[in-house]
Amino acid sequence: MNFGGFATPERNLVFDINDFDETLPAPLEWNIKRLASSFVIAARWRGFHSREAKRIAIQAVSSYRKSMHKRAGTGVLQAWYSRITLEDVRELAGKDAEVLGRLKKRVDEARKATHEHVYNRITTHSGQRLPRILDQPPLLYHVDKSVVNERTIASFFKQYRETLPEERRMLFDRYKVVDIALKVVGVGSVGTRCFIVLLLAAPDDPLFLQIKEARPSVLERYTDHKPVPHNSQRVVVGQRLMQAASDIFLGWSRGPKGRDFYVRQLRDMKLSPDVETQTPLVMELYAKLCGLALARAHDKAEMPR
Repeated sequence: MNFGGFATPERNLVFDINDFDETLPAPLEWNIKRLASSFVIAARWRGFHSREAKRIAIQAVSSYRKSMHKRAGTGVLQAWYSRITLEDVRELAGKDAEVLGRLKKRVDEARKATHEHVYNRITTHSGQRLPRILDQPPLLYHVDKSVVNERTIASFFKQYRETLPEERRMLFDRYKVVDIALKVVGVGSVGTRCFIVLLLAAPDDPLFLQIKEARPSVLERYTDHKPVPHNSQRVVVGQRLMQAASDIFLGWSRGPKGRDFYVRQLRDMKLSPDVETQTPLVMELYAKLCGLALARAHDKAEMPR
């Protein structure tokens, strides 16, 4: 589930890694073992035969190995230019009608997941001068102003702004914070805080940012890596390093009680894998894509020796 599609700053869909909460310099083979194990677990959960689970896991690792072997003969810059495009995914799918049909459906859904679409779905005016995020308890709701107030928000975003490149600070400055609400996170992030922020550049020009808490990586205890001074910076740097293209609003800040948070756009043309309905054939193709994406990321993030 840490792989999927999303939009580049040029608004093109690419396939890549999309979750970096645990990112930390460590042996590369840990990622490969985790990927293969994940596919075995997913295949068993879907009720596939053990032979199918084995074939899917081998496909992921084989795809990684072949891609890394191919990349070994290319220059360093090539890794930074490389990306897996929507056309690459279609080419990998071949002429299989089932796979192409699934892909088209998910791409159509992703293209609708824009800020305008989210704005119309989760905001309300209800007599207010400015729109507000619509409470949808228990998953989305406003918190007491003693927890999140104007001073807290201003201080947080002042720090966040400094983590953006200068030209993106100018872009961010065109928006004003209108509302903020707490969002209940998924299973993988249980216990951490997450907020949704609505910003406006004009009455009909919204931007949604997600503020997500980052805690120490679970990998720290197994490495010689010293504790990092800012866990959200660790997440953001890892994401910028390993992704082919990252969110233009990706940055980090620290909350009033010393909690680390990173910031990114909310649901910006995100395309998540529908593992719950994947057939063995579709999961095998997905495993191959994940192996390719992991190889591309490792090639790009290779440390100099």
